[in-house]
Amino acid sequence: MPQLGAIADDLTGATDLAIILTASGFRTAVVPGEVMAGGPPTSAADADAVVVALKSRTAPVDQAVAESLAALDGLRRAGCTRFLFKYCSTFDSTPAGNIGPVADALCDALDAPWTVIAPAFPANGRTVYSGHLFVGNDPLDESPMRDHPLTPMRDSSLVRLLAPQVRDGSAAVGHVGLPHVEAGPEALRRALDEAVAAGARYLVVDAVRDADLVTLVEATADLPLLTGGSAVAQGLSGPREVAEVTVAVGDGPRVVLSGSASQATQRQVRAGVAAGRGIKLDPAALRADAAAEHAALADRVLDAGAGDGPVVVYATAEPGDVGDPADAPLFEEALAALARELVARGVRAIAVAGGETSGAVVAALGVESLAVGPRLDPGVAWSLAERSGSSEPLALLLKSGNFGGEDLFVRAWTGAGR
Repeated sequence: MPQLGAIADDLTGATDLAIILTASGFRTAVVPGEVMAGGPPTSAADADAVVVALKSRTAPVDQAVAESLAALDGLRRAGCTRFLFKYCSTFDSTPAGNIGPVADALCDALDAPWTVIAPAFPANGRTVYSGHLFVGNDPLDESPMRDHPLTPMRDSSLVRLLAPQVRDGSAAVGHVGLPHVEAGPEALRRALDEAVAAGARYLVVDAVRDADLVTLVEATADLPLLTGGSAVAQGLSGPREVAEVTVAVGDGPRVVLSGSASQATQRQVRAGVAAGRGIKLDPAALRADAAAEHAALADRVLDAGAGDGPVVVYATAEPGDVGDPADAPLFEEALAALARELVARGVRAIAVAGGETSGAVVAALGVESLAVGPRLDPGVAWSLAERSGSSEPLALLLKSGNFGGEDLFVRAWTGAGR
């Protein structure tokens, strides 16, 4: 029976968290929110931790709150007694939410008087210092997140970003600096208690190294709810020495489906195409006859899949490729339909780039849960998918747009059960 329950605001964030929980000794199941709404799947019964993957990051606030509370209810029914609300390490949100409203709702439901705000992910260059979030060496508002099309981040202060989102505003948000963290768990807990006594409900805690996050978790071991990026799970300890499952990717075509427009993924797409074959999505053809184009894409993938390199089906490979944002759902639908067609034709391993694309693919394939295998890069691993009505193994690599090394698509299959 699972002990730890987590709620993630998108699918690739959920798998990222599951990778770290697995490395920390938790056999972890990732369950889509729509599956969890019908009750915990039987495949999650043997897990030590369950991560519910929502699509709530940019949903309307009321919807995000309702889906998060439904996920919490499902996790409680599964037997979980401690909880983690996972959001992006770049704190993707708007002045209205959704991080603050969801945190308010979860604290209320769990009778949690306070919790921490810990988005830092040092291994991926996300750090918090003096209450400000940095991406590499740049403050958040000077990073590429400044011009994100859905959640432009124009301030690096987590206190100022969170205050408009939560009940009681700035009075509810405090900050605990790095010296208290570096002084150890007991000193940090004293500082946290003092800030709570002064009226704070949410405490932004500095963290510039993985060890800082371990200290934070040790200092808050009695809290029913933690909030933060996936790296905060490094401080948790599961019951197993080895928790990852074996994932075999077989000898079929090395298929990559990329709907992400992030610069990191564009570099990975270019490297993958150079080592194998590339198929660029054509929005005009998809608009003209989507079903025919989906079938044609599957034919082209399988025809191209005889070589050693990856076959990369992508929306963008260069900054100039990014066209009309209205085409994004068209691309997601095409890649999801393509994944379904490829699996029907015998493909048993697919790498997917982009949070929305990954969610669409998982839904199209009827995935009920994902069990995490060996890690390839920080936040990137193959997973074994359990699907409704099918006992055949299926390996999925679901990757956030910003994660993974430049050669990820080239080496994803190397040593992964092949």
